[in-house]
Amino acid sequence: MLRYDIDKYRALYPVVSAGTTYLNHAATGPLSTRVVEAVHKYVHERSETKIDNYLLFQPILNEAREFAARLVGATPDRVAFFDNTTNAINLLATGLDWKPGDRVLLDDIEFPANVYPFLNLKRFGVEVDFVRNRDGRILLEDIEAAITPATKLISISHVQFLTGYRSDLEAIGALCRERGIIFSVDAIQSAGVVQIDVTKMNIDFLATGGQKWLMCPQGIAFAYVSPGIQSKLNQAYLGWTSIKNFFGDFTRYRLDLDETARRYENGTLNYIGITSLHESLSTLLEVGIDRIEEHILDLSDLLLSGLRDLGTKAYVEGERRERAGIVSIFVDEADKYAVRLADSKIEVAVRQGLIRVSPHYYNTEAEVLFLIKTLRELQSR
Repeated sequence: MLRYDIDKYRALYPVVSAGTTYLNHAATGPLSTRVVEAVHKYVHERSETKIDNYLLFQPILNEAREFAARLVGATPDRVAFFDNTTNAINLLATGLDWKPGDRVLLDDIEFPANVYPFLNLKRFGVEVDFVRNRDGRILLEDIEAAITPATKLISISHVQFLTGYRSDLEAIGALCRERGIIFSVDAIQSAGVVQIDVTKMNIDFLATGGQKWLMCPQGIAFAYVSPGIQSKLNQAYLGWTSIKNFFGDFTRYRLDLDETARRYENGTLNYIGITSLHESLSTLLEVGIDRIEEHILDLSDLLLSGLRDLGTKAYVEGERRERAGIVSIFVDEADKYAVRLADSKIEVAVRQGLIRVSPHYYNTEAEVLFLIKTLRELQSR
């Protein structure tokens, strides 16, 4: 049963009033009117009134950090803002002390953002191992079997971009803690969709971008950095905002690093991006991530039921705990399907020959049923 006023939130998205059934949040999420208005206000102030707004913006910056922390079950002092998920992950990859023979454990269906920062460590003699997926799933037993005495770090996407499989982070985190392995998570396909608790899940480092399920413009991201992992990171890059009390005596040069994760924000941040993130996170937290998760899983249940009636398979069809917002569908000639769906104003994505459907909290059962009806019509042609 839906536990929030969906019509209230549908009214925030102009894509709805444009008549589009938008089911492509795993690629890029639409901007709400709240986000657009907040950005307009910021731009107006910067162009006419509060032009030198660096200090005036601090309350929004601080609250955005609070919202990001709440999203992942952290405290604000553990959150740092970045421009994208990859650069956040690079903070971890470049900051640790590596020695030849150290190993990183990934899997063979990761999005490249969570692979290349670690492959780049091969220049230091670090080896990268890949767990093989089983029908789109990355199983705990296979992760455990792939661990070696030299495994220093495991990094995994909470939800896989292609298959939609949601890993059991609590179980993986417990395994990493038991073995003394650093646990890193790419949450770009889960933050804003399902509940995350970095403490309960024993996550050392988490990164996510804002342009997908958090429905912000491109170019804004954040990371959670645990106190334990911060103590192990060598800061490869340092800037004027990395130190304590940076605004004031600008020529008192000193290596007095801030004690929080803010030390990784080396200079002026993307304030327009943070403005949008602040507004979007405010809306998502207002609805409640627990409610959003239940609704999105209800929509995916409905879609999977419809696909079974059509005799069509999805990549991951298992229990709700194995799914989040992505349902990837096997069809012949996926590109042609996508074009025909677009003709009916249904927007989805094509990824590696699959139709990828990714509804969000403001999408309705009626929209999913319309997708199923349209697929049925296309199937009969």
